[in-house]
Amino acid sequence: MNAPAAGPITLAVVNARIWTGDTHRPWADALAVCGDTIVAVASSAEVKKLVRAGTRVLDAQGQFVTPGFIDSHVHFLQGGLALASVQLREARTRADFVNRIAEVALRASPGKWIERGDWDHELWGGELPTREWIDAATPNNPLWINRLDGHMALANSAALKLAGVTRDTRDVDGGTMVRDSHGEPTGVFKDNAMLLVSRAIPALSDAEWDTALHDAMRYVASHGVTSVHNMGYWDEYAVFKRAHDAGKLGTRIFAAVPLASWEQLRDEIAKHGRGDDWLSIGALKAFVDGSLGSHTAAMLEPFTDAPDDSGLLVNAVEDLYRWIRDADAAGLQSIVHAIGDRAIRMQLDIYKRVAQENGARDRRFRIEHAQHLSAADIGRFKQLGVIASVQPYHAIDDGRWAERVIGPERAQLTYAFRSLIESGATVAFGSDWFVAPPIPILGIDAAVTRRTLDGMHPGGWIPGQKITVEQALRAYTVHAAFAGFGETRIGTLARGKLADFVFMDRELTRIPVDEIAGARVMRTVIGGAIVYEAQ
Repeated sequence: MNAPAAGPITLAVVNARIWTGDTHRPWADALAVCGDTIVAVASSAEVKKLVRAGTRVLDAQGQFVTPGFIDSHVHFLQGGLALASVQLREARTRADFVNRIAEVALRASPGKWIERGDWDHELWGGELPTREWIDAATPNNPLWINRLDGHMALANSAALKLAGVTRDTRDVDGGTMVRDSHGEPTGVFKDNAMLLVSRAIPALSDAEWDTALHDAMRYVASHGVTSVHNMGYWDEYAVFKRAHDAGKLGTRIFAAVPLASWEQLRDEIAKHGRGDDWLSIGALKAFVDGSLGSHTAAMLEPFTDAPDDSGLLVNAVEDLYRWIRDADAAGLQSIVHAIGDRAIRMQLDIYKRVAQENGARDRRFRIEHAQHLSAADIGRFKQLGVIASVQPYHAIDDGRWAERVIGPERAQLTYAFRSLIESGATVAFGSDWFVAPPIPILGIDAAVTRRTLDGMHPGGWIPGQKITVEQALRAYTVHAAFAGFGETRIGTLARGKLADFVFMDRELTRIPVDEIAGARVMRTVIGGAIVYEAQ
């Protein structure tokens, strides 16, 4: 056992089954904490010798303990807002969809916008909703509700009127305003076209943002998440900063801002630095394409169910190249959303070009989602040092219908976690919350079993891409920490690391895989403080 640092032991965990994530000592049964830092990882007998009168001792009674989970891709405040919004994710019929909206509209004050929702038209057969479905149910409120992937949204007529959108509104590059046979907007907008409506929504108050952050932190702590990588905007960073300065951050946040604002980020870092263990910056987020469910993912070949359509580009390639080149030269990290195989190839090409021009450095380029891969591009992640930041829950969600959209052959390399890992790529896991639940246990289950949500693939959808529990744990801890330049402080349980860890009611590495989804988080510790305990 390493000797503890100076100072009293404030917290001791004994009689646990600890997966540390540390290759030098992968397993232990006890650890000791001084303040917010781990000072010993050892046997229970050794740690008990360090206990003093003021030490709090947690007898784990054999519970499984892991490093705190790091969700490497969230929309944190949007997730917090969604907890209190209309709930459409489970609406399985048109009638259910409309009724849920009507119930919320009855309680809403006149004029208040009804937002979010996370609807999934695949649940009722794939027909897109229209404003005609919901106008009668929302006579007094503008409505703007998104599909669960965030790449498509529906407006009612009241929202269109406030936004000034009519049949004469021009189309938008990198987006689609869906029209009926008469040229009238149906109310559905995709990707960049969504700005036509969203810009009319009144800004939230500071109090509303603060409540969303509080709700989000409390919710993820209950599922063992101790750190997140937020894919967001400067106004969201301001919310985090306000909470940080008031000492109210309870989740560690690595905040990304839009790639096009790289100069602002460069200047912010020059003035104030990159942050601390609670709130840090240095990353920039952008998009190549949209999503598969919205038919806006950029594909090398047309969609199987839409042979005249191969998706779209949200940003021009030359704009992405220029932003990434200049941001990289300024020492900033680029994080780019690419879902279709064409988008992924284009982004890998941009990264290769920038690295060659700017020279060697520890840049940790990331591709977010990396969902639908071409076989020729899998090995390039390792070759180029690009991190694959993926969300396993999407695989068991999209797996219900993806083959209809891209066909069985291309589906073999969709959500190809095993192929990426075996190629030597660094694979980090996240949820994409609000799009999917920020529950690592469900993400681990998805990656290990690949059983789709409709129950139609009990042996796993594309079973050749299943991975092991330990590989999934590593993606949610060790590799997620690396993806945010946090590996010296978080991601493993070792002396000198921050005391972020999670207790579970069963050992994920030993139970049958079909029991993983039923595991419960019993306790979450962040910085040596217990922030959640199951009742």
